[in-house]
Amino acid sequence: MNTDKHRWKSNAFFVFFSLTLPLGAQTAPPKSWIDADTGHRVVRLTDEPGSASLYFNQNGYTADDKKLIYTSPAGIATFDLATHETRTVVAGRVRIIVAGRKSQNVYYIKSGTVYATDVDTLATREIAKAPARNGVSVPTVNADETLLAGTYIENEGPDYNAGRTQDPQPQSLAQPANKGQMMEQRLAARLPMAMFTMSTKTGEVKVIHRATDWLNHLEFSPTDPGLLMFCHEGPWHKVERIWTIRTDGSQITKVHTRTMAMEIFGHEFWSHDGKTIWYDLQTPRGEDFWVAGYNVENGARTWYHLQRNEWSIHFNVTADGKLFCGDGGDPGQVAKAPDGEWIYLFRPELIPNRGITDSQLVTPGVFRAEKLVNMSKHQYKLEPNVSFTPDQKWVVFRSNMFGPTFVFAVEVEKGK
Repeated sequence: MNTDKHRWKSNAFFVFFSLTLPLGAQTAPPKSWIDADTGHRVVRLTDEPGSASLYFNQNGYTADDKKLIYTSPAGIATFDLATHETRTVVAGRVRIIVAGRKSQNVYYIKSGTVYATDVDTLATREIAKAPARNGVSVPTVNADETLLAGTYIENEGPDYNAGRTQDPQPQSLAQPANKGQMMEQRLAARLPMAMFTMSTKTGEVKVIHRATDWLNHLEFSPTDPGLLMFCHEGPWHKVERIWTIRTDGSQITKVHTRTMAMEIFGHEFWSHDGKTIWYDLQTPRGEDFWVAGYNVENGARTWYHLQRNEWSIHFNVTADGKLFCGDGGDPGQVAKAPDGEWIYLFRPELIPNRGITDSQLVTPGVFRAEKLVNMSKHQYKLEPNVSFTPDQKWVVFRSNMFGPTFVFAVEVEKGK
């Protein structure tokens, strides 16, 4: 990636967002400020109340690295990272899938049909009707944009379609109050499910896997068009969660195996080079915290340790793999952190190896944390869902710290 070509001009960005608010807009959230507790510059990217950046593991940036994709009550919009202009590119009630990694397309479902729209030209193409089955979900597009993938329930039982791979739009960005009970009931139901691919050229649907496990959180590799990650959903301490599969249905591989009671792992996401699956690991639940990595090419494992207050609902990583970020959590989350309501920057540091060479052992490390944004005014029922901009200079997140939800960004370097 050429980061210089698409560099976010920090000074111009600050000036742009520091303009005086127009008369009558004094109650609007500020456009820019320096966080008094961290020294980092924070900016509000969107003006529409109810606007939100995408789920943490969805690709929310166009293939040319120039635009951020976000949702609003009006539909799907873009934020130009150079000019700061916003534009609605898909109007109406839709369910966004992801931004393409090869083209300028954004993929979405509208009225039960899968579409692709070029965010520059607005040229729109109907791909196919989503399977007319109970609980259907189509959450991911592969690296060369030839296939989508999804799941559905094969019988006519209750519709427990409550996966969080993508947000309903435009309403209900927050987690449901009874999510824990719902997940217990859905896991116990053991409903037969099918995992399928859909051709973006012909719309042809092929079932590649069937199970009575709750199949969820499908996410294609960002570089290998034939490799798909998925999870066995449910209460994390009861499931062997993270798996990969080839798009022909072969090579089903379990990514992590539990070694102790109440060990949990999840909220998995890909590194940008497609070599590593990263995930939240707790040994055991709520006591000891790691961000764990599994190399899909050779099986090597790396675990970075972090403190209770540093645990985050979601983590993410830069394109070069040198920095991680996290969105923190309130005391009601699994970590029960007394001071965890922050957007975090993490610098990974490996523990020196003093001569022991064994490829079967986990390579240990630690995260050196830096606080970026004080989130004490944020209500964590809405998950912030952090991501790095393509130039790696900003962390984007959504927040309701001023009441309605907006998209914000915080600068990685401290403001001057």
